[in-house]
Amino acid sequence: MTNAKTSSLTGLKQRRIIGKVAFYVLGLLVAVIVCIPFYWMIITSLKGRGAIMSIPVEWIPKEPTLDAYKKLFAMPEFVGSIFNSFYVSVLCTAVRLLCAAMAAFALTKIPFKGRNAVFGIYVTALMIPSQITFIPLFIIMTNMHLTNSLNAFMLLQLFNAFAIFMMRQKMMTINDAYIEAAVIDGASMWRIFFKIILPMSGSAMATLAILAFMDMWNDYLLPLVLLSERSKFTLPLLLSTLSGQYKNQYNLTMAGALISIIPILIVYIFAQKYFKEGLTVGGVKG
Repeated sequence: MTNAKTSSLTGLKQRRIIGKVAFYVLGLLVAVIVCIPFYWMIITSLKGRGAIMSIPVEWIPKEPTLDAYKKLFAMPEFVGSIFNSFYVSVLCTAVRLLCAAMAAFALTKIPFKGRNAVFGIYVTALMIPSQITFIPLFIIMTNMHLTNSLNAFMLLQLFNAFAIFMMRQKMMTINDAYIEAAVIDGASMWRIFFKIILPMSGSAMATLAILAFMDMWNDYLLPLVLLSERSKFTLPLLLSTLSGQYKNQYNLTMAGALISIIPILIVYIFAQKYFKEGLTVGGVKG
């Protein structure tokens, strides 16, 4: 009987080990498959124009070159587009965070009639595809003489339904006792908001900052609708002009795409410790 139990336990351990090995092998295989497009981007950016279309495919460039990067930075529009993207992304991220935090603070900590109805309208706005609002937004910006202006982006990013939803869910976890104690001490609502609520919402703010920055940095359709001057193009919009019907500069496009990934990686690396915690706030009931 003892030998049978021992044999059974040994078989169970072996199955668990095999299961773990299979899981890790499958995970490694998926990781390799996911990394293939990034590897292809890197090697294409290091190829000359002739090597891009060579058959068989050069998975390792025989004559790697940095000509694509040199050509990109030699273009005044490219350097300007990087600045434009930073200008739009940083300002819009800051404005979106501030407005979302203020709206969430009002919807959670300041009682007023119709508060839940207002929040319901914001939640409903999440169901509307952003693409169908481009024409009305273009008409509004045209009437305000703000087309072909980078400042129009900041105006259009004042309110974001998802950002308000996320911040509201986080602020609902903050105990009202902190606010009541601050009120007793004579603190104003502005002081409570900036000194108590915002510091306690740091994880959600960091997560939202990453998402907002990525959203604005990678945005292509809205700049396409609002901008017409090449000198005001953002980076995704300028990269789209490197390839067309009669010209295909894949090495330049891949080099530009690789450069455009770097700021997002930097932002994520510095804020990643808050990212996981911030994403869990959506599970709070309210």
